[in-house]
Amino acid sequence: MSPLRMGSQTAASVTAEVLTEQAESLAQALDLASAVLEPAAVDLATRLVGKVRERTSIAGDHTVVALAGATGSGKSSLFNALIGEPVAAIGARRPTTSTPTAAIWGPSAATELLDWLHIHQRHAVATSDRVAADGAGQGTTIGSLQGLVLLDLPDFDSRVAEHRQEAQRILELVDVFVWVTDPQKYADALLHDDYVRALATHDAVTLIVLNQADRLTPSAVEMCRNDLRRLAQADGLTEAQVLVTSASTGAGIDELRQRLANVVAGASAARQRLSADIVSVATRLRAGVNDNEIALADDADAALVDALARAAGVPVVVDAVREDYRRASAQSGGWLFTRWMSAFRADRLARLHLDKVLIRSSVQESEIRAVVGRSSIPPPSPAARSAVSLALRELADRAGGSLPVRWSQAVTDAATPEDHDLSDDLDQAVLHTPLRTRNPVWWTVMGGLQWLLGSAAVVGLLWLVVISVAGWLQLPELPAPTLGPLAWPFVLFGAGVLLGLVAAAITRAVARAGAARRAAQADHRLREAIHEVTVERIVGPVVAVLERHRRTRELLDRARLAR
Repeated sequence: MSPLRMGSQTAASVTAEVLTEQAESLAQALDLASAVLEPAAVDLATRLVGKVRERTSIAGDHTVVALAGATGSGKSSLFNALIGEPVAAIGARRPTTSTPTAAIWGPSAATELLDWLHIHQRHAVATSDRVAADGAGQGTTIGSLQGLVLLDLPDFDSRVAEHRQEAQRILELVDVFVWVTDPQKYADALLHDDYVRALATHDAVTLIVLNQADRLTPSAVEMCRNDLRRLAQADGLTEAQVLVTSASTGAGIDELRQRLANVVAGASAARQRLSADIVSVATRLRAGVNDNEIALADDADAALVDALARAAGVPVVVDAVREDYRRASAQSGGWLFTRWMSAFRADRLARLHLDKVLIRSSVQESEIRAVVGRSSIPPPSPAARSAVSLALRELADRAGGSLPVRWSQAVTDAATPEDHDLSDDLDQAVLHTPLRTRNPVWWTVMGGLQWLLGSAAVVGLLWLVVISVAGWLQLPELPAPTLGPLAWPFVLFGAGVLLGLVAAAITRAVARAGAARRAAQADHRLREAIHEVTVERIVGPVVAVLERHRRTRELLDRARLAR
């Protein structure tokens, strides 16, 4: 039970450690997600965190109680009755109270606290609290009021705007609310809608007083009291209690003073108020956070990688690698007398500015020469761009479709980076991917064989030319060794040409298989590079947003439930 309510029980105290945990949880949630939460609530929470730090840093265990009410409710009269002397001005002209007045019980002047509240009218109450040692006796207060700071506020419905604003400012800072009303205005919508209902989560530090009871008969007083209690319960104060007082006759003043003494003795009203504030704003922020989020793997799906690979020109590069292998194979193992023609074939990797990438040792332990600038890969086709957009939208919908609007937009933003930046990253990934390995040994073998067969063909041809020239000049016949029925010059020439062509055909066949293997390796390495970009630039940021969402939910729940 709240110490504001009668009885021996007290409300569960909010310790400094619990309040600190709540405030830190709220502050961390704001650091994580202020951009994706309700702006007005974020602003309120930011100011609240600052208020908690300021209030808890003020020395002393003072409890600030505000008497708040509408014009003519008798706040100032009640204020004077509680003090025991006429401190606050009372008059028929309304509004009478224009600035807040503070009454301080105890030896401490509470200067730091009142300076923080910006209250300049201060009255030190003489130490005359009546304490009943045995807890008995009419008109006695069990306990001390030392440490109480009682405020008489301007009317919150004053026709003067400055008075209303001042009352609102102070109400945001005090520890305990005492709503003072009268038989004429106890059902006023302004009191219930703008104050009691708005602060319904602060029931532990809220008390409702029906003042000016001397104007009614006892039965009418009881009727008004019950009706006011019903309205308070409808506002959210489930355990609302209503005190009946009369500043003129003194009725109920001792009971009200006792309730205030209970609060002061508890020495936790300030923490209870701040804790309730945190619960309220954290609950408001929590409405913008889902109860769960999709468990998205920290990896990229094949469809997204495939779409980005096509947009990055991987198929074009793979075809160029395949053609480059065939061309290099023809230059190494093609027929000696026609291989020079391959030099006129276009070097597609060079055209794409990808010909400088070389693996020195192996794919696992590569030493890549520095590559500067951009490639010359053709821009993606409209179909490829559409495929990327579709894949990104599908990822965003899958990850953020069930989240609140602001969080869903954050997921979409993370899943769709700037097109120019993404294109640059994809291009650099392709540009820095090794596409050539060390020349295969069989190129050297076939190249050597072609030189051997070509040399034999040239020797045989020259030999035959010499024999033909000698015969034409009618010189003595040159001896020509034979291999069976065939002369060696013819054997050398014929075998060199024929076997060279056969070796070239074998080279082309082996080159086709090797080119397919080299293209598959390049495709695998390129897709790995695209995958890394996808995880770093798209999937990673999306997962980070989901993790922020989860962490924000945990922090807000901790702020709401810490007490």
